Formats: sequence, structure tokens, C-alpha cells
Amino acid sequence: MYLTTLDPISRDFDRIVRRAFGGSVLNHGALNHGGSSYAAAMPMDTIRRDGELVLRFDVPGVDQDKIDVTVDKGVLTVSATREETKTEGENPVVRERLFGSFTRRVRLSDTLDADGIEASHADGVLEVRIPVRETAKPRRIAVGTGSEARELDS
Repeated sequence: MYLTTLDPISRDFDRIVRRAFGGSVLNHGALNHGGSSYAAAMPMDTIRRDGELVLRFDVPGVDQDKIDVTVDKGVLTVSATREETKTEGENPVVRERLFGSFTRRVRLSDTLDADGIEASHADGVLEVRIPVRETAKPRRIAVGTGSEARELDS
């Protein structure tokens, strides 16, 4: 196992609320607590490539300077802020897009090299590449006869 999401409850909570209220009530501010409404975690895909793990986060409409990627004690944290632009005289009729700050935390296993993490942002997708440590990569083991193995030990 290479990583563990630290948001296991948010996905289930989001599913339960959508089922209970018939759709995406979260987008309509039904769960507004102290001026900030609950938002589902940033959607993430995880891909295993040869020698690395790639995490892709959807961050549409977020400027690159509003994205923060940190790693501390084996926990990767991705934070993004999408600000709402308001023009004087506009009166929203339908509001489905989420605004505000979003954070996703992922626990990295010891088999990943946290010092070699790289991140890039293009077309509303943040891609975080995490190399797999050399010791964790699959390797071929030579098989010899019993007498060869004893001779090597001497």
C-alpha cells in the first residue's frame, strides 16, 4: 500500500447527504456553518507508473499561486483556494460552483521518497509525482544451486 487518504469520512458523508436531500444540496449552501459551507474533498486519481506514484487533483478555476503542496511527517497536504469574482449589478440565479478553500491530506507510506516529490499544474489539474524508493522497487533475485550458495558464504 503506497498511500492512505485521510478523508475517508468526507466521501461517505457527501454520499449520505446527497441521498437524503435528493441531489447536490451542498452546492446550494444548505450546510452553511458560520459563513463557510461544507465542500467535498478535491477529487483525486492515483496512478502507479514505473518507479513513481502519480496523484492527480481536479482544481478547475484555481490559479497556480493559490495552490499549496506540502509534506510533513509522511503526510502530503494539498490546499487550493478558488475565489469568487463578483461584478456590481450581478444577481446570481443558479450557483453550483464551489468557492473557498479546499484541502486534501494523504498519508504516504515509507516506500515513497518524500524528498523527491514534484508538482505541476496545467488545464485545471494538479499533478504530484512521488518517486518510489529504490529499496521498494521490484528486483530480480538470482537463483543458484545449493553448493554455489555455500561457496559464496565461505
